[in-house]
Amino acid sequence: MEIIMTLVFSIVLLVFMIYPAIKIVEFLETKMEISDKMYNILTVVLTIVLSLIVGAGLYYL
Repeated sequence: MEIIMTLVFSIVLLVFMIYPAIKIVEFLETKMEISDKMYNILTVVLTIVLSLIVGAGLYYL
């Protein structure tokens, strides 16, 4: 049941975590050369990871 509640919180946070993920990838782009395809993949992966981290934090706090 804990996993389901964490995923429910994370799904809601997906929308809000897009902006921080874009900013992180833009910062990485200043440090190294990133192709457009890798930029999109990193943005999606970071959005999912950030939403899972914050969702787990909301559930367990």
